[in-house]
Amino acid sequence: MERAEVERILSGAERTLAKGEKVDLRRLGFWRAVEAVKEHREWIEAYADRISAIDREAFRHDTWIDVPLNLGLAGLATGTLIGLALVGGAFLTPAPVNGLMILAGAGVLIAATHDLTHWAVGRAVGIHFTELFIARPSRPQPGIKIDYATYLRTPPRARAWMHASGALVTKAVPFALLPLAVAARTPRWVAVILALLGVAQVATDVLFSTKSSDWKRFRREMRNARTE
Repeated sequence: MERAEVERILSGAERTLAKGEKVDLRRLGFWRAVEAVKEHREWIEAYADRISAIDREAFRHDTWIDVPLNLGLAGLATGTLIGLALVGGAFLTPAPVNGLMILAGAGVLIAATHDLTHWAVGRAVGIHFTELFIARPSRPQPGIKIDYATYLRTPPRARAWMHASGALVTKAVPFALLPLAVAARTPRWVAVILALLGVAQVATDVLFSTKSSDWKRFRREMRNARTE
């Protein structure tokens, strides 16, 4: 894509957003333009802030619920502590309640650590974030919004591992809890459920996430890293 085409696409998106209209960035070719910008270091410096402003404004038009970043992170940290407390409490609770506590803790940890890990790894490599959100009622899982200017200025391999980090941690949670479930003397079915949950998450990633979501983005950025 030529630089003039990038300019045309970005200007078209800005005009549409200035009218207060909902904009389909994909249909406008915005994300193709972003990929073209990634290929040129000098284009990144020229367009990163502009791309970030368009992305953020479109996000505000299209998002069902958003929460300030610090408040959202506090909620995720609290959820993580609750999950750990449930797991720890299983050691002080008789069966079968202790098994239910381990499973509840696993669910809470999976939900809470995904975006928290994205944030921690992202900040470590220089990526900033702006808020947490739920895109729409049909997709109730929370997400964390990237500040696209800092994202573009971060090396693609680091961007890739930021995307992978949340998925890796959530897949690890059930397997990490398996020895704890045994140590807490929970019923045998608890370990079976944890193992099945872990396998199901891995299978879901293999079947679906490589075509969308975190692993698709990981693969995209690793391709960008190889062409640098």
